Amino acid sequence: MLNISATRRANRHTLELNIAPLIDMVFILLIFFLVTTSFTKETGVEISRPAAATAVSKTNATILIGVTKEDTIHLDHRQIDIRAVRVNVERALAETPEGQVVIVADKESLTGLVITVMDDCKLAGAQNISIAASLPKDR
Repeated sequence: MLNISATRRANRHTLELNIAPLIDMVFILLIFFLVTTSFTKETGVEISRPAAATAVSKTNATILIGVTKEDTIHLDHRQIDIRAVRVNVERALAETPEGQVVIVADKESLTGLVITVMDDCKLAGAQNISIAASLPKDR
C-alpha cells in the first residue's frame, strides 16, 4: 500500500527567499540616482536677478557670491564683509584653480558695490567672472 503522507514528506521542498540580489539592485539604483542628480549651488539668500535678453546658462560655476538689495555680501550661505571677499575667493580658487566666479547681484543693489566685488575677485586671481541674470519673461 502506498503511504501518501510519507510521499508528501519526501517531495516537500523548503522554499527559500533570497533577497540579496534585491538589496544589490536597490543599492545600484541608489548610486545611479546619486550620480545623475544635479545639485544646484545657491548663495544662501533670496535675490531678484535682473533680466537680460542675452543671458546664457553656466553649469560649472564653482564660486557664487551674492549681493543683496540691502548691500550685504554672501558666500557659501554666510554673510561676509567687503574686505573679506578677496581672501575668500583666493581660498576657493586654491581649492579649485579652474573655478569660475559668478556674482549674483540683486537688481536693486548698488552698482558700486558690485564693481568692488568684481574687482576683488579679479585681484584674487579669478580669470572668469560673470554676473548672473535671468531671461526676460516674454521669451
